[in-house]
Amino acid sequence: MTPIEIALEEARAAALRGEVPVGAVLTAPDGTVLARAGNEVEARRDAAAHAEMLVLRDAAARLGSPRLVGCTLTVTLEPCPMCAQAASFFRVARVVFGAYDPKGGGVDHGARIFAAPSCHHVPEVVGGVREAECAALLKDFFSARR
Repeated sequence: MTPIEIALEEARAAALRGEVPVGAVLTAPDGTVLARAGNEVEARRDAAAHAEMLVLRDAAARLGSPRLVGCTLTVTLEPCPMCAQAASFFRVARVVFGAYDPKGGGVDHGARIFAAPSCHHVPEVVGGVREAECAALLKDFFSARR
């Protein structure tokens, strides 16, 4: 299973729990999955419990290091500014995401964290991976709630 497939699986599971369907996975340079999660904002009552934050923290704890050098963060939605900044602080090598987020994104939209002169570590970014599938999860989730 590819990292984006794992992230999609986590996003679907999050939706079933009533969470916004965003999933993330953090992989080591050799492709080993270090952590995987879906959003847990509602369950934890924690606005920072985005899937990305959960996998970054879990992987760092697992490796015993505050830096995730050489690792790849794969997520179903363009990271928000908080998550993009965290990816920079954790020193991930690459950020891969599915759907673009014109309203709340922090990579290609909004704050454009990695383009800011204050950003000390800029990972490689690959956006639009299985974009339609990732976007459909979010659209269906929110359509069902309106």
